[in-house]
Amino acid sequence: MFRLKRPWIVLYSYFLLLALSNCVDPFDPQVKNIPQSFLVVDGFINAQGVTTIKLSRTVNLSADSIAPPESNATVYIEEEDGAPIYLAEQQAGTYTSGSLNLNFLKNYRLHLKLASGKEYTSDYTLIKTTPPIDEVTWESKSNGLQIYVNSHDASKATQYYHWQYEETWEYTAAYQSPLEYSNGTIISRKEDIYRCWNTQLSNAIRIASTARLSQDVVSNYPLVIVPSNSIKLGVRYSILVKQYALSPEEYLYYEMLQKNTENIGSLFDPLPTQLTGNIHAVADPTEPVIGFVGAYSETQKRIFVNHDELPKTWDIDYESCVAPDSIVIDNLFYRNLAEVENHFSTGIYLPLTPIFSKGIPRLIGYTATAAGCADCRLKGTNVKPDFW
Repeated sequence: MFRLKRPWIVLYSYFLLLALSNCVDPFDPQVKNIPQSFLVVDGFINAQGVTTIKLSRTVNLSADSIAPPESNATVYIEEEDGAPIYLAEQQAGTYTSGSLNLNFLKNYRLHLKLASGKEYTSDYTLIKTTPPIDEVTWESKSNGLQIYVNSHDASKATQYYHWQYEETWEYTAAYQSPLEYSNGTIISRKEDIYRCWNTQLSNAIRIASTARLSQDVVSNYPLVIVPSNSIKLGVRYSILVKQYALSPEEYLYYEMLQKNTENIGSLFDPLPTQLTGNIHAVADPTEPVIGFVGAYSETQKRIFVNHDELPKTWDIDYESCVAPDSIVIDNLFYRNLAEVENHFSTGIYLPLTPIFSKGIPRLIGYTATAAGCADCRLKGTNVKPDFW
């Protein structure tokens, strides 16, 4: 039998650990608030299509507001020794051109004049030709649907690739509501609110380089993974992949941006670095401006994945939708609809099916559920996309 000869050592150690644990204070880093906000330029010059440029302002980390748009600016594309091509503001801070067909032998840049009178220009750059996407494929993995992209350039002129994507999915609500409350009574629903569609734009940075490879080939680049229980996979899922050929300088910019925004959080991740784009203030070239405006063409490819092509064990998670409740309506037989008013007039609950008494068949209530579980329009639209 083991016998402790010095119990005071254990007791001392206990109190020492207790004291040390009480000496650990939470670390709340003080982030410096900078009164000046900097211009953010998001977009590229699309040589064979519509150019969209978004202008906004940076905000401090401690601010609760979103990045404010930069409105009422004059935005145009300059061809070296050529006429300007103006972009129109479609919504606050978003400027678009008509469909362009630029000269691949010319240099182009973006020119901005803000409402304040300050002017900014990007560096002149030659247009790069983006090769077509070879294939967009998918694979069902243990944790979800993995999307891959494949591409190559036989001329070895691309080497730096950038992808964005748009996800669109058809889905249904957790429960079907064929009834609706209208003008003090329950009637048959006229509009389908059970089947909808939603679209989400990518916000992750997806880049790859073949500069160190013997061939300019991108094979099975993992673009995005959709969780197996995502509502995106409920009926039919589609992804539109957009590909761009970057210059080495723009690729380096995106690589630094990726490290600063996506690869920070552990001890072994890279430290943040200052982003250096190609946009400069005309009056003060030292003024920080966030963004890099390149010039290239765009290629696209879309695929569809149906729910019945996926593993049968994948179940859709409808979040907090529980089993429907029963709402019994007193004196409904005598046309007293006060209870209907209380439950359905606000739109918080939706009626699903009628409930009849077991004896003399008469309507005594309805099954009901929260609107978020029966109205798919709250998370999308019931208007089918043109490409569906």
